[in-house]
Parts: sequence; structure tokens; C-alpha cells
Amino acid sequence: MLHLLGVNLPDQKVVSVALTYFYGIGPLTARKICSQLSIHQQCKLSELTEGQLNQVSGVLSSMTIENDLKRQVAANVQHLRRIGTYIGKRHAMGMPVHGQNTRNNSKTAKKLNGRMLRRYSTTTNTAFNLQALGVLRSPLSKGL
Repeated sequence: MLHLLGVNLPDQKVVSVALTYFYGIGPLTARKICSQLSIHQQCKLSELTEGQLNQVSGVLSSMTIENDLKRQVAANVQHLRRIGTYIGKRHAMGMPVHGQNTRNNSKTAKKLNGRMLRRYSTTTNTAFNLQALGVLRSPLSKGL
């Protein structure tokens, strides 16, 4: 196992397949990286020299991958929720975002988009929670 930039990569995998173990790198991007560094398509990770491994790590370190990309995606979703767009509201409700039907098949979207909704509170119908959801208005907002 090769440990590269915080990710364990198996030695016996083809380089383009092993690069897809990084969050944010798909098959197309992995093939582009291999062609940019002139690594042939069937080369295994164990066959790479130390110089080629340094080149691969240099290219990967210049990209936004792993935790940086996850943080960026979460910040984008939070921005959409904060400005109140339709997509942000769908994320906030835990519903599908890209126009899928919700009558039968939205279990996966409810699981994935609802991760941000989970609050570890023992009480459910407090005035604070109802005000946060927009059910109750505060006395100061009557003039609005």
C-alpha cells in the first residue's frame, strides 16, 4: 500500500484506477493526469519510479481534492441555503435537488440531503425550534 497525500493506494492497481481513490478525481481526470505525466495506460502503481511518484504528488497537490473539496462543496450548499434559493430550500428540507420525482423515489436524497438537518435535541416542539423553522414569529418581527 502506498500512502500518498493522506490516501492509501493499492500497489497492484493501474495508476489511472488508483488515482480515482482520491475524492474529487474521476476516471477522466485520472487519465488526463496520466497522459500529462506520460504514464502509459496499463502501468501499475508499483512500477512507478520515485521521480514519477513525486510528479504525481505535485500535480495532485495543486488540485482541490479530498477535505478541501468537501469543505468547498459544503460551503456552497450553505451559501445556497443562506440566500434562500430554491435549491438551498430543497437541501434544507432534505428533498431531491435536481427535479426528480418525490412521490415514490426520494429515499436516497432524503438520506444524503438530510444529513445537515439532524439535530441532537431532546425536545422537538420548543418555541425556539418553531421560530427557527419559521412557524412562530418573534415579537420584534410583527412590523415586518
